[in-house]
Amino acid sequence: MKQAKRVFVIVIDSLGIGVMPDGEKFGDVGVNTLGHISESVETFRIPALQKLGIANLTQLRQVPAVENPLGYQAALRERSNGKDTMTGHWEIMGVETKKPFKTFTEHGFPKELIDELEKRTGHKVIGNKSASGTEIIEELGEEEIATGHMIVYTSADSVLQICGNEETFDLQELYRCCEIARELTMKEEWRVGRVIARPYVGKKRGEFERTSNRHDYALKPPVKTALNVLQDNGFDVISVGKIKDIFDGEGITEAYKSKSSVHGMEQTIELADKDFHGLCFVNLVDFDAKWGHRRDPEGYAKELEMFDEKLAVLLEKLREDDLLIITADHGNDPTYTGTDHTREKVPFLAYSRSMEGNGMLPEQDTFAVIGATILDNFGLSMPEETIGTSLLSCLK
Repeated sequence: MKQAKRVFVIVIDSLGIGVMPDGEKFGDVGVNTLGHISESVETFRIPALQKLGIANLTQLRQVPAVENPLGYQAALRERSNGKDTMTGHWEIMGVETKKPFKTFTEHGFPKELIDELEKRTGHKVIGNKSASGTEIIEELGEEEIATGHMIVYTSADSVLQICGNEETFDLQELYRCCEIARELTMKEEWRVGRVIARPYVGKKRGEFERTSNRHDYALKPPVKTALNVLQDNGFDVISVGKIKDIFDGEGITEAYKSKSSVHGMEQTIELADKDFHGLCFVNLVDFDAKWGHRRDPEGYAKELEMFDEKLAVLLEKLREDDLLIITADHGNDPTYTGTDHTREKVPFLAYSRSMEGNGMLPEQDTFAVIGATILDNFGLSMPEETIGTSLLSCLK
């Protein structure tokens, strides 16, 4: 394979391909996000992903494996102690998270944290439980509008989320409150991975809609990642979707927010028409947020079909010296109990027009092979205190 001038890494958020060996420790037995989606629907058409060998990694009822796939395939195991967005993405770029982030799914946030948040923001907190974002707005949106109170909730992730109506609570006030919450949750006993501003519009139940002005306040990675190395050496690091938020801007040179996963792919296709030298790093969140957590395999399948249509367009636009890598950050089996992520292996699909070979690579013991492969392509090495070994020599 030629040295790539541009590398595109697309994270299909939550597209697991089978349970990890230690899945039971995380409460996950027999999970397989992609496999169980296939079992749950009558029709499932993903021809572009099929050509890239997705069905060679896990059995799909309607989609047979292909004998000569485009490029190379591998299953990646997660080495970090977790199954959330940040640990997955950070590991892709070389960071092993040994101490998991705090979650508050069962009982909400402790009284001491809520009291301090109310004192510092000047708003009474309502909610304070684990909930779906759309459902809690339906439940408490009218009360927030009438009183000026502040909806706070969490999920199965390590997150503290605050909802605010853009017309009455004010977007800047919502961001201010989230900044305070981020400061408070730097304390070890309250340390969450992300604080998320969740703005919405509407005046009454049935009319509420979340807007695209979401903002994530994430922790910075504890060490330099592959992204920092690229930036420090003058390469472009373009983020699409929530990548910039996940890395708190570290190593990012240019960022594009997405309104949806389809929009994220449209942005990626537009970027494929531009000249840049470096990495385009894409997160497509709807798979996880809209379908995985809500346990909707049919919706997930349709979203994958829409992605596949856009992927076919992107494949046509790729240049001889482009490298495409498709992966995921964790699982979220929509047929499993509860609403939590699932501890799963993720796909590694690598393709370039300049590849002469193809086929299955051995299963890898970390997502960080991706970051290491990208840096190796540009003649760079992984930074200190990171993990990951390059697969570039296998991509012939």
